[in-house]
Amino acid sequence: MRLTVSRSSLTDAQSVLVADASVIISVNATGHGIQIIKALGNRVVVVDTVSGELEDGRQKNRRDADLLKKLVDGGQVEIVELDPGGEAHFEQLVLGPAQSTLDDGEAATIAHAEAINGVALIDERKANRICAERFPKLGTASTVDIFLHPNVQAELGKDSLVDAIFNALCNGRMRVLPQHISWVVSLIGADRARLCPSLPRTARFEKRNPEVAGGKKKRARA
Repeated sequence: MRLTVSRSSLTDAQSVLVADASVIISVNATGHGIQIIKALGNRVVVVDTVSGELEDGRQKNRRDADLLKKLVDGGQVEIVELDPGGEAHFEQLVLGPAQSTLDDGEAATIAHAEAINGVALIDERKANRICAERFPKLGTASTVDIFLHPNVQAELGKDSLVDAIFNALCNGRMRVLPQHISWVVSLIGADRARLCPSLPRTARFEKRNPEVAGGKKKRARA
């Protein structure tokens, strides 16, 4: 199958990519985290609020903080803090009714990206919706957009790319935005898709033939 390239905001190698926790978790779950980040070629940063969330995961025996540390120690990712401009954006995103606010990590990611004119790497639909409403000019991309990046596809090759996406789905519970579901399922195949609980049920299970009921084909009327 011919691989598809991304039309997301991952088009400028000079853009700073600000990664949310879900993106770091999914990229680490691939087993090719360092390879993938290097292939992107962009500067990738994580706000300290997000790294703190991953540290909290240690209480649940999650290793994502350790894997992030590897990326930091290897120079692939930097930990940053919000500046005053980012703090102001952060407050806008965490104060208010639940349907209009985000958790601290997502808010910090979007706030820092807006403050530095970077690209926010976020996977959750709500975060993408609120980001588009509050900061319509801010560039965004998802973990799947990273897999769609031509440099990442060239670095991994098709077989490793398929395995990486499957691992991100199964081990990282990667969220897939609606516009990417068809591509992901067609790439990993229906059998593997059924094993990925983070995919929508409609994407994991094919619709039954309407002519088949109870395992028996209905007879055509005479």
